[in-house]
Amino acid sequence: MSRTASIRRKTAETDIQVRLTLDGRGKSTISTGIRFFDHMLDLVARHGAFDLSIAAKGDLDVDQHHTVEDVGIALGEAVQKAIGSKKGILRAGYFLMPMDETLAAAAIDLSGRPHCVIHARIKAARVGDFTVELLEDFFQGFAQSARANIHLRCLYGRSSHHQVEALFKVFARALRFAVSRDRRLKNVLPSTKELL
Repeated sequence: MSRTASIRRKTAETDIQVRLTLDGRGKSTISTGIRFFDHMLDLVARHGAFDLSIAAKGDLDVDQHHTVEDVGIALGEAVQKAIGSKKGILRAGYFLMPMDETLAAAAIDLSGRPHCVIHARIKAARVGDFTVELLEDFFQGFAQSARANIHLRCLYGRSSHHQVEALFKVFARALRFAVSRDRRLKNVLPSTKELL
């Protein structure tokens, strides 16, 4: 069965449509009005091997915050919906991602208990047209709506661009493992509690 989901999140501040196929080929169509953010979301699709479509309209004349956070929330909802019962998934994934002089690490657990921890010292306030402090808002929003533990760390790096990019890539790779299915455990929920 195809693991897909479509989500529409409409508020007074944003109108976001997400379509996600977990078992995809890394194809994406992204439009948020923030070009660097579009590039990062394209990386999530490519490195996660997800097919991903995001069309977001937000109050960018006010700030990027609502758009970035709400895209994270909508994407998390799409992942949660596409996974379904969680039977047979690996549940947890981790990855190390080098990008030239930068090294980033991620660990994700689709535990049903949302929590997000990010450790990254990024010097630049903006990378391209993207406000760097909103990284945390995106990943916090995702963690809450996907009901996932997300731990991201940029261990070192000189370029702010490389640091942000490495964090999105490593997130995608860890998520790819977490949502992957294990044929041997196809009818097993990966929890001794029998609840995720």
